[in-house]
Amino acid sequence: MTSEPSAAASTPATGADAMAALAVLGDESRRRLLEFVRRARRPVTREEASAAVGISRKLAAFHLDKLVASGLLQARHDRQGQRRVGRAPKVYEPVPHTLAVSLPPRRQDLLASLLAQAIIAQRPGESAQEASLRVAHERGAALGAEAPAADVTAFLEAFGFEPEDAGNGRTVLHNCPFHPVAAQAPQLVCGMNHAFLRGYLTATDARDTTAVLAPRPGACCVELRSGGPGTEHGDPAEGTDTTCARDAS
Repeated sequence: MTSEPSAAASTPATGADAMAALAVLGDESRRRLLEFVRRARRPVTREEASAAVGISRKLAAFHLDKLVASGLLQARHDRQGQRRVGRAPKVYEPVPHTLAVSLPPRRQDLLASLLAQAIIAQRPGESAQEASLRVAHERGAALGAEAPAADVTAFLEAFGFEPEDAGNGRTVLHNCPFHPVAAQAPQLVCGMNHAFLRGYLTATDARDTTAVLAPRPGACCVELRSGGPGTEHGDPAEGTDTTCARDAS
């Protein structure tokens, strides 16, 4: 078997991409095709899909490929069967991740992953909160190391922070991707958020930018500051002892 690589199908869609994927499902035939493929629990061909939905093979192929392009299905050519002539049939199957849309964007999956990793990786003599801050910093640094010259604003937007240039070297983050958990446990979650962004910045080329805790109602507890004193990067746990806004958005 060979797979057809698809960036849309390799990672879960978020933000605008997720909304675009949902827009694709505005067509009834596509919804029915997606339901059929998911319920089949095995790869299905265009012929099987068209017969199940009651549309032509050509139209089914068009809609199935739209679902693939939107990250809702994945496709490959099935070479298991013996074929005397022609190309191996194209088959479709569900993507391994789920699709969720939240307005404003939330990243509870990331927070859950960090907390689970902190429990597993907690070191002797290290408190649970210290382990959480360390793991968050390490995850941010790992993401920054993957693309050290990446656009910081694009990174923030991708994770749902909704950044805005506030002037004087300040970038405010209007959305907290970890809400409402951040409102329930601000010391822990805001500290992890801070450590995550500090870790990311340490591994990028944005050496004159740092993440600082600046809690305010209706926004993320962290903001970015560039230039001037206080922008050097430090320990992941440094400066996380604060009371963050409980009504952050």
